[in-house]
Amino acid sequence: MEDIYIDRVFPCSKEEAWKYWTTHEGLKAFFGRDNKIELKLYGAYEIYFDLEAPLGLRGSESCKVLSYIPEQMLSFSWNAPPSIPSIRNGDKQTFVVLFFEQISPEQCRISLRHSAWMDEGEDWIKCRNYFSEAWPWVFEQLEIVLNKN
Repeated sequence: MEDIYIDRVFPCSKEEAWKYWTTHEGLKAFFGRDNKIELKLYGAYEIYFDLEAPLGLRGSESCKVLSYIPEQMLSFSWNAPPSIPSIRNGDKQTFVVLFFEQISPEQCRISLRHSAWMDEGEDWIKCRNYFSEAWPWVFEQLEIVLNKN
């Protein structure tokens, strides 16, 4: 199954973009209602969207930082949305890689690649379709926040 790619230029430095994706306050400003972020190898990368949902169904619980190069690259595991329980839990996670590139003093390119779709089954297709719409929305939310600053 084909990876999801997004490449967008934002009105900020890569240092600022990095903080939005790797800190509690940064993520909370544009992505989810709350989060648990531990910027270390296998540290938590959990973003919560529904704080009233039962534990395990609030967002990206159990997702982890897989690797990072400060202000250059971040990768983390990612799970299926709660609406697709058959592939949400266990070892059926995908992964996301973000690249940060300063292209001018006032502009940073963020490139996203969402990979590791397990197979072509119906639920995996639903999951990929879900994120092919969700990631552009996430990038739009970051752009809205950056344009307010």
